Amino acid sequence: MEIKQSAVKARNSLQFGIYKVINPFVRLLIKLKITPNIVTTIGFLGNVAAAVVFVLAGVRVASGAIDYSLVTTAGGLIIGFSLFDMLDGQVARLGGMTSTFGAMYDSVLDRYCELFTLGGIAYYLMQLGDIIGALITFLALVGSIMVSYVRARAEGLGIECKIGFMQRPERVVVTSLAALATGITGMNIDPANGFDPNLILIIAMGVIAVFANMTAFARINHCRRALLNRQK
Repeated sequence: MEIKQSAVKARNSLQFGIYKVINPFVRLLIKLKITPNIVTTIGFLGNVAAAVVFVLAGVRVASGAIDYSLVTTAGGLIIGFSLFDMLDGQVARLGGMTSTFGAMYDSVLDRYCELFTLGGIAYYLMQLGDIIGALITFLALVGSIMVSYVRARAEGLGIECKIGFMQRPERVVVTSLAALATGITGMNIDPANGFDPNLILIIAMGVIAVFANMTAFARINHCRRALLNRQK
């Protein structure tokens, strides 16, 4: 219990620190009359671009070359444009532009972002001939979607369900840093040494696959208990 509380406190402290950094930019967006939905859309388009870059990296592999600079670029796009996930909420709150539709729109585009980016990674790994890596990425995608789906169903039943470790911010950080590490390592090591930089990306997908699905099942159990308590 203490470990969970410490993790929550650390996560909240990190989030608060990030808000302090981005708030000046948020106020600038508000002055420019840029709405939260526009910010959300920009973040979505950036993540789609990252997925396209992964696909291009896969196409290069199919033509006989591995271009790790494309993998690095994709990782940079993910971490850069995923910051808009935090920006849109802050623009809505500080600008007094919160809305039920905006919350739904943000949630839906978040799911699209994960479908595109992890789909792009799976395609890239398939072109490398790494079927196991692609399957692991698919499981990471399943877990990512189910974490959000269980929360949405729970909230539809009037149950607050935000528990679990591998939520979207954590998944974004793991994915983007793994892509950056894979690309940078691939550009700077000699292929003759026998180490495959793509293992970094595959291990990261494995981490998401395990912990995201664990989070989804933990949320299911949380809902089960909450519903049982209602019946008492």
